[in-house]
Amino acid sequence: MSKNRLLIGNPALMRQTNARIILMLLKKLGHSSRADIARETGMSAPTVANVISDLNDLGLIEWIGEGTSSGGRRPDNLRFKADYGYLAGVDVTVDSFRVLLTDLNGTLLEEQYEPLAKEARSPSAVIEVLRVSLRELMQRRGLPWKKLLGMTVGVAGITNTRDGIVISVSSSDTWRDVPLLEMLKKQFSCALFVENDTNLAAIGEHFRGIAQAEESFIFVTVGAGVGAGIFINGRIVHGSSWSAGEIGYLRIPNISSMQPALYEFGRLEQVLGAPGILRSWNAVSNKAGVSAKIRKASSVLDLAREGNSVAQRIVHQRARLLKDVVLNLSLTLNPSLFVFGGDLGAHPALFEPTVEMLRKSEVAVARVLPSSLGNSAVVWGAIAVAMKDAEQNLYRY
Repeated sequence: MSKNRLLIGNPALMRQTNARIILMLLKKLGHSSRADIARETGMSAPTVANVISDLNDLGLIEWIGEGTSSGGRRPDNLRFKADYGYLAGVDVTVDSFRVLLTDLNGTLLEEQYEPLAKEARSPSAVIEVLRVSLRELMQRRGLPWKKLLGMTVGVAGITNTRDGIVISVSSSDTWRDVPLLEMLKKQFSCALFVENDTNLAAIGEHFRGIAQAEESFIFVTVGAGVGAGIFINGRIVHGSSWSAGEIGYLRIPNISSMQPALYEFGRLEQVLGAPGILRSWNAVSNKAGVSAKIRKASSVLDLAREGNSVAQRIVHQRARLLKDVVLNLSLTLNPSLFVFGGDLGAHPALFEPTVEMLRKSEVAVARVLPSSLGNSAVVWGAIAVAMKDAEQNLYRY
């Protein structure tokens, strides 16, 4: 914890700044005495006492008894009251959503996956189902609705995070130029944020996944769609029109014949994503006389892993394509790490041959690792975004 304080502005601003510093210190240490806080922050004892009094009045801290004494009176310990409020992270896909509920320390309280009926997949219908589900989650834990302080919603599409507008979701005609943030505000009174799901997955891996020690890395997801979360110098790169990382639209030599269209799947996505793998399996397996009926692309990868030669050829073609994508990104941005996620991206049948091909590269070499958070990467990234806002604004609540 830095001892350099911002001594600018009026006394109220200084007091607010000091309160944030002390809250962050308590979150980091777990518990502390007033004397320890003064030593760690460089604040005077009276300043610490005044701020602690304010935080106690607001209910943001709690006393937990006496600490260890080095001589004299034993100090009273205090800690941040993590159940002062709660945060929600939401991952919305075409046919389902996942919601995660935590306290203000990021301690997992509930995680729920819920499929969406066909008639409940429009933006307004999804918001209503989410509202009902989240209320039920909190009621089950005995948590007051008013204690939901922040929520981030991730969507699988190009998203203007500044204005909270979902510009395009390739797989859905009803998710185009959707003012999702304004729609959410009509149902939720907490702090609200809207972000692209792959960007949130990258944030999630940096928050508590495999990329915690990295300041520049790229999260590549391969599933129903294909995308990249570009995390450079500690921040997500959105781009001037919010399409940074939309690698599903990348051109494929000798295959891409038309310019990318905003409201359609990109050519790379059509080939590398789950629908493309299934189309290849159906076409090639019929010619080869293979009778296995497969409805999920991950099953094709399972067969490749088991030694099926037809499946192996299909997956090997995709591994070469994914290898080229990673090399191009690596030569352009030179990150220290690539994290592969998604049902297909982290699957050993696709992950391992891709990594093996990448090992032969002599330039822009980066480590490649599978996601450690799996299907929960997006919701943990969503929690991280909501938590950062809460940390900045807790003293105002």
